[in-house]
Amino acid sequence: MKVAIMQPYFFPYIGYFQLIQSVDLFIVYDNIKYTKKGWINRNRMLQNGNDVMFSLPLKNDSDSLDVCKRELAADFNRDKLLNQIKGTYRRAPYFAQTFPLVERIVRHADANLFGFLHHSLVQTCEHLGIATEIKVSSSIAIDHDLKNQDKVLALCEAVGADTYLNAIGGLELYSRDEFKESGIDLKFIKSRPFEYTQFDHPFVPWLSIIDVMMFNAPGVIRECIESHHELI
Repeated sequence: MKVAIMQPYFFPYIGYFQLIQSVDLFIVYDNIKYTKKGWINRNRMLQNGNDVMFSLPLKNDSDSLDVCKRELAADFNRDKLLNQIKGTYRRAPYFAQTFPLVERIVRHADANLFGFLHHSLVQTCEHLGIATEIKVSSSIAIDHDLKNQDKVLALCEAVGADTYLNAIGGLELYSRDEFKESGIDLKFIKSRPFEYTQFDHPFVPWLSIIDVMMFNAPGVIRECIESHHELI
């Protein structure tokens, strides 16, 4: 069984979904430390030809808390975020097909950050036709005090993985030999550039999946997710 494990992100880039599509089981971390200035609660979209950040505002709390202990800000203005996205993409060719998904996700009532992100991930995968099983890390019986590679190995062993697939950014983080000793084949997924028309502006790569869905037909996105990458 092929397994991937990642922390949750808010409307991540297409490579995240290529990773999910490439495995039999995707484990999403809920009991992992929130990373300030990371991609957990923010991402990038196109605005007037440039990439701009959009984000989920969080309740003031300790940055040492796990993602599952963080909450959205009580004054999170969902209409403001939706209007920002609508204003940017309302003329995009697939706005009508994509915006209802975005609106359903942004208006989700869960104030817990992980609950909100998990719902977003599940809904987006369903929209993209990705049927990979998704499990929450804390639901798997391991020693959750383990860190880094040790935790990944424990999760893989607990679910019976024979292959662990990671994003290419983790190439220096893991030892193929140590995975092999546990009977697990370690592989990395490398996304190939996927360029498309973004109105009349020069192409800006690796934006949120929102951008991809606004400008591309479902079949084109599906083909990119399924084959526009390589395993190393």
